[in-house]
Amino acid sequence: MARYSRSWAAMAGVLSLGLTVSVGHAGSVTQPGETVGVAAGAPLPQGVYFVNTFDYGHRDGVNVYAGVDIPVVAWSTPWTIFGARVQFLAATPVIEVGVPHANFNVGVYNPLLAGQLAWDLGNGFGVSYLLGAYFETDTSVSFHDTSINQRFAASYTANGWNLTANLIWGIHTQSVTETINPDFLNLDLTATKKFGKWELGPVAFGSTDLNSPIVGYLKQSQFAIGGLAGYDFGPVIMQAYVTTDVVEENYGGRDTRGWFRMIIPVWTPPVPPRAPMYTK
Repeated sequence: MARYSRSWAAMAGVLSLGLTVSVGHAGSVTQPGETVGVAAGAPLPQGVYFVNTFDYGHRDGVNVYAGVDIPVVAWSTPWTIFGARVQFLAATPVIEVGVPHANFNVGVYNPLLAGQLAWDLGNGFGVSYLLGAYFETDTSVSFHDTSINQRFAASYTANGWNLTANLIWGIHTQSVTETINPDFLNLDLTATKKFGKWELGPVAFGSTDLNSPIVGYLKQSQFAIGGLAGYDFGPVIMQAYVTTDVVEENYGGRDTRGWFRMIIPVWTPPVPPRAPMYTK
C-alpha cells in the first residue's frame, strides 16, 4: 500500500505542467505554485495518464482575474536510462485573464513538450530532471517566443509523507518580442501527510525574474503559502488547495488563488497472474 501511494503521488508531480499570465506578460512561463502538492521527484508507474488542473484567482491592487485550465497527457515508458525511468509529457493550456467591466481575453497558451528522467533512490527518496520547451504561439494570452524549461525535483514519500521541492528554471530564446520575456526561477514546496485516503498539509511557492529584458524593467517576485486537501478515490485522485501571496514585488498586488486537480489513469500494463501454488 505504501508503494501504491508513492506511485500516485509521483504521478501527480510529473503530470503537473503550467503557466502564468501577469501584467504585461512578464513573469514566469511556468505558473508559480502549479506543481505544489505533488511528488515531482518520484518516478511514475508505467502507463499513460491524463490530468486536468484548473485554478482561478484574483490579484488585488491591479484587480486582475485569471483562470487557467491545463490538460496534460503523460507516458511513463518501460525504458530506463542510468537507472532512471524515461517519461514524456505534453500540455496544451488555455487561459482567461482580464479586468471586470473592462476587458477579458481567452486563448490557447504556449504548448509544452517535455521529457523527464526520474530516479527511485530507495527508502522513499526520489529525484528527477525534466527538460522541455514551451513553443511559440501568437495569441493574446501567450508568450511570443519559445522558452526552454528545466526542472530539478527531490521528494520523500515514505510513511505517507510527501516532502517535495521542485526548482523550475525557464530561459527565453528571445528577450523581447511583442511581449517582455524575462528568464525566471520558481520553487514549489510541499509538506503533506496521508491519513488513510485523505491527504492534508501546507504548501508554498516562490518565483522571481532573473534578468531585466529592457532598460527600466522592474523584476517581479513573489512568495505564497497555502493549504492542501486531497482524496484517493482509487483509481482517480482529486486534490484542492488555496494559496495567497504573503510577499510580492512589482506585480501591483497580492494574488489569492484556488486550485483543483484530477488525475485519471488511461492505461496501465496488466498485472501478470500469479502462478498457482500446488501442495502435496
